[in-house]
Amino acid sequence: MKKIISILILVGGIGLGAFTIQSCSTSAMVQAKSGAQLWGENCKRCHNVASPSDYSDVQWDVIGTHMRLRANLTADEMRKIVEFLQSAN
Repeated sequence: MKKIISILILVGGIGLGAFTIQSCSTSAMVQAKSGAQLWGENCKRCHNVASPSDYSDVQWDVIGTHMRLRANLTADEMRKIVEFLQSAN
């Protein structure tokens, strides 16, 4: 019985470790991406391509806050996307 419990704990620990490693690598991949890349991967999935000059910097901030919730983006992803759109404005 102790052997079975030890095996279950070991397997659970390995699974948790793999999940943690996957989370870290995903986060590192996102950090390496530019705002333009994130915009292309996330925004253009659902929207037609809009010119960054269609909206002011303040409007991009508001749109970014709204879309962060709707598209389930991290704060870092949304910050990079908004900065890209504002810099292209």
